[in-house]
Amino acid sequence: MSVKVCKFGGTSMADGNVINGVKKIIESDAERKYVVVSAPGKRYSGDTKVTDLLYASYAELQKSGTCKKSFTAVRARYVSLVKELNIPFDIDALLDETEAMIEREKSEDFTASRGEYLCARIVAEVLDAEFIDAKDVIFFNEDGSLDGEKSYKAISFAVSGAERAVIPGFYGRGADGKVKTFTRGGSDISGSIVARAVNATVYENWTDVSGFLACDPRIVDSPVKIKTISYKELRELSYMGANVLHSDSIFPLRKANIPIQIKNTFSPQDAGTSILPSTRYTPSGSLVTGVAGKKNFTVLFIEKSHMNAEVGFICKVLGVFVEENIPIEHIPSGIDTMSIVVESGRLSKEKLEVIIEKIKAAVAPDIIRVIEDIALIATVGHGMSSSVGTSARLFNAIANANINIKMIDQGSSELNIIVGVQNEDYEKCIRAIYSEFFN
Repeated sequence: MSVKVCKFGGTSMADGNVINGVKKIIESDAERKYVVVSAPGKRYSGDTKVTDLLYASYAELQKSGTCKKSFTAVRARYVSLVKELNIPFDIDALLDETEAMIEREKSEDFTASRGEYLCARIVAEVLDAEFIDAKDVIFFNEDGSLDGEKSYKAISFAVSGAERAVIPGFYGRGADGKVKTFTRGGSDISGSIVARAVNATVYENWTDVSGFLACDPRIVDSPVKIKTISYKELRELSYMGANVLHSDSIFPLRKANIPIQIKNTFSPQDAGTSILPSTRYTPSGSLVTGVAGKKNFTVLFIEKSHMNAEVGFICKVLGVFVEENIPIEHIPSGIDTMSIVVESGRLSKEKLEVIIEKIKAAVAPDIIRVIEDIALIATVGHGMSSSVGTSARLFNAIANANINIKMIDQGSSELNIIVGVQNEDYEKCIRAIYSEFFN
């Protein structure tokens, strides 16, 4: 029998009216058996997400030993939600219990996870479905990575026999037995784990948009919608800032070749975007699938004559970043040069000075220069590798926009070309690239 796993994001849980719409979506298709939910998001511009209210509650708890004042806002959201849904659910007792547990656990992860937990309890009541606590079925290893096999087995066992089940997203159980969360947006990952565990026919990710757009609509007016996209293209675009779906949500699904469907809770009739494994993906014929980027990177440019002949040069440089626990984004290189690209937020002034001194001691470079305020922009598409002149078109478009390229990095798969420009040229550069390949 075909089975669909549905994950509903924060905007899909924002108020009672929307949740009633979610109920109609689920009940309209008997294959939608397993539901993963996020914490309630913003109801309107200027509103605060429940997860942010919970982080504020934890901050108050750390400062004063109680979260009572900040938790009042959380309490109000859920009381209002149950009232709007008009269901016989003792939310006050559950909230009292939750507040007491937050103060007892004194854990940031536990506190943040209660948004999804409370929401899932309510949605399970609305759907008359079984509630399955994520801490009982999703497990992490000691290093913080997902214990996939243990999680898949536990989920499969827990849902067996359930006509329909609701599971909170965003968290599971750490190796120490305590609640542990994914990074923000991690409910997408939870949904993909459940889909993998039940060998779903498709993983439906319901959001407030009708699929992936080829570009950020805040930068380009009315960009085209992507009908189909491969796992690899999605990974590249999500990593570079296209935030419809958490980039790590692909991994549990990849081995099982489970497709993802991006759907719009507020316009369920829209086709959305299909995200397909390579075995099912047929390129659309478009040269470029999408353009995405992020600001605020720092580049360390290193130059030394005969660098290419010095055994272990790159290893020694990278070893400095390992010692300082700084992840590296990209490493473009030449015969006598290499660049290290790092997110600026990870480098304080003091940390940067330490890294520079250690690199000087390790490899004695002729030149080491720091370039700050760099934006990275990725142009992604399966058609790029098989088309002559793609790079020329890309660089000409940027040059015609009078933008100076600071860095170029092309992946070995030829799936993407990344350029680095000054932050101030970020939006202009994206518009130039989009215009070249889509207009």
